Amino acid sequence: MTLMDTVLTLGFALVFIGVGLALIRLAVGPTLPDRVVALDQMTVSIVAFCGLAAIRSEDAAFLDVALVLALVGFLATAALARFAERVVVRREAEEEQEDSQ
Repeated sequence: MTLMDTVLTLGFALVFIGVGLALIRLAVGPTLPDRVVALDQMTVSIVAFCGLAAIRSEDAAFLDVALVLALVGFLATAALARFAERVVVRREAEEEQEDSQ
């Protein structure tokens, strides 16, 4: 086993641990921003997995998959952040209405 194989195996193990911890944060929450960050972390970890797979298999197709996934992950995170912002603004407006009554 070469040094490169050892490093790649360690990299895969760390990526799997990162995905597992993000999955726990996604399930536990407790708030919507926590879940959004967990999804973003999972996306980044899967992009890293694709990069490691490209190195191990010496196939550049995995890099294309990683690039597309990174773009989709960015758009999803931006959309979820926008949604979370609207939810917070709506809650604040409702609280102000209740206080004024």
